[in-house]
Amino acid sequence: MLKPLMEMMAGYNAWANGRLYDAAAALADADYRANLGAFFGSVHGTLNHLLVADRIWMRRLTGEGEAPAALDTILFDDFVALRAARETEDARIAGHVASLSETDLAAPFSYRTIVRPAEISQKRGEALLHVFNHQTHHRGQAHALLTRITGAAPSLDLILFQRERGISTVAPL
Repeated sequence: MLKPLMEMMAGYNAWANGRLYDAAAALADADYRANLGAFFGSVHGTLNHLLVADRIWMRRLTGEGEAPAALDTILFDDFVALRAARETEDARIAGHVASLSETDLAAPFSYRTIVRPAEISQKRGEALLHVFNHQTHHRGQAHALLTRITGAAPSLDLILFQRERGISTVAPL
């Protein structure tokens, strides 16, 4: 059963983003925007990319909302506005996951890719797993940048989220 796993991942996603944004908020603006050679350059570029990708995926999954045309789009130059948009998107993701049934998660859906345009069809639950994995991947990059800049960054481990929320088991897949 995928639904409990997807709901946990939606909660984890919002929790980890909150911790990441808390750490980024403490940075000097020059450090926040410094191009340190990450895939999207800076903490600012990486956080924007995460929001861009989620908006693209949510457009694909729901048929609603913005879908930026480029993965490196800077949606918000202002950190406070970016954070508010992130929180809104995290709530949107959680709401979408909550609205899905096991049948919905197992059902195929189709979408068009951006970088190398192609029509893809896959199960909705598998696509959602990608969305959460993609978030984790780029949060890791932002975490590395924060560590480089400050010498430390908050733990974003899933197990810490599970312990804090009292989640000890998830239904078997």
